[in-house]
Amino acid sequence: MKPLDGTGQKRLHRDWRRQTNADVALLLDSVQTPYNVGSILRTAAAYRVAHIWSAGATESARHVKTNKTALGSARYIDITEGLTIEESLEAIAASPYRLVGVELAPNAVPIHEADLSGPVCLALGHEDRGLSATCLDACDTVIYIPQLGKIGSLNVAVAASIALYELHRQGWQPPGQPTAR
Repeated sequence: MKPLDGTGQKRLHRDWRRQTNADVALLLDSVQTPYNVGSILRTAAAYRVAHIWSAGATESARHVKTNKTALGSARYIDITEGLTIEESLEAIAASPYRLVGVELAPNAVPIHEADLSGPVCLALGHEDRGLSATCLDACDTVIYIPQLGKIGSLNVAVAASIALYELHRQGWQPPGQPTAR
């Protein structure tokens, strides 16, 4: 066995894109580290995120360190920057997206048990403090990623990757079958 060449990779990804019609956005609530923001942007582009609201103290997508990690992937995503968390939440409330917080919080639902169908905006928070109280209060649902080891939390970019994967995984259908959403 050997790795796929460029044509093989394009074919593989095209087949998976046909198996999902998920409409997903992200809200970054004061994600301050540019490398985390860059990693989230790159994953968001890979998982066809339609829009990102960059709120509060979130580092800009144009920051040199963000770009270094994102490898130019920001050009594939519509990004709204410079808003307060309140302004971002108002914009999301006026959109078709349901706000789903990714946070270790009381009454949070394990991610694999949550209904992530339909238009969803995943909210991700600050590296140490998580989602702000304002954001948590606005969430329609809060989910968490179950962990098995001795470390109690994940890096925000890793959590974003897992959440985006699970959101799409729930909607993937075997080839030839209509999508469930």
